[in-house]
Amino acid sequence: MIEVTKEILKNIYKERKEGVRKYDFGLLVVIGGSEFYSGSPAFCALAAFRAGVDMVRIIAPKRAADIIASFKPDLAAYPLKTERLNKNDLSALFLMVEEAKLASHGKTAVVIGGGMGRSEETKEAIFEFLSKTSVSAVIDADGIYALEKNPEIVFGKPFVITPHLYEFFVLTGKDISSMSFEQKIKSVEEEAKRLNTTIVLKGPIDIISNGEETALNKTGSYYMTKGGMGDTLAGILGALLSRGISCFEASQAATYINGLAGEIAIKKFGEGVMASDLIEAIPEVINLYK
Repeated sequence: MIEVTKEILKNIYKERKEGVRKYDFGLLVVIGGSEFYSGSPAFCALAAFRAGVDMVRIIAPKRAADIIASFKPDLAAYPLKTERLNKNDLSALFLMVEEAKLASHGKTAVVIGGGMGRSEETKEAIFEFLSKTSVSAVIDADGIYALEKNPEIVFGKPFVITPHLYEFFVLTGKDISSMSFEQKIKSVEEEAKRLNTTIVLKGPIDIISNGEETALNKTGSYYMTKGGMGDTLAGILGALLSRGISCFEASQAATYINGLAGEIAIKKFGEGVMASDLIEAIPEVINLYK
């Protein structure tokens, strides 16, 4: 059993060498949002930038994309023609991911799920996208619901699934909410091994397993129940995956950064803390250990 420490950051954030170019440190594609939710992909993208990714491209339904693009000039958002993702959008998704791979020479990852909603048409589109892509991906929030009927499609792919307790039940059919912490660890290990994937069970102590190794992250706070703080974790994780960091190592580092950034923000804002406060604290975490 591994306990995540600051040493994980030293392996990732090494001094940049002269001559590096745009996309050498990743191009992240964020697929999310709907006619009602626009904040989730924005939080995800901003957290990814603060975690060091070179560029983020957001793909979202038109209303969400327009809001995101006007929110901050750092954010590039491609508007889909539909109010929520459906199978008619898949060609655009695959095209943009392929373009990202070419532009970044393979330094690309995807985050999918945040704010997308759980309509059958959206879940079917997410499912088909995940079944046909081999790009490193973070499957978060509503994306997890798309796997409910057949999670085995993730088998052996470079994916990280980031459920909280109920989403773990949706993914696996196992209600572990009343189990002891040791039993929860065992369940995460078993499901990660069964699906041959990496699972991050979010909680007071994050449980991270790829079925072969398991790590525990203890940074974070009970104040981190605010909306958007799962999106920030997904963005940080996507940024690290786009650098070519392995799913297991990236998951450890992302949970550590997100949790400690939350702690820093909470010291300042307490009950009034927001996800945007956590995002601004991410560089402070990274710079503490460079």
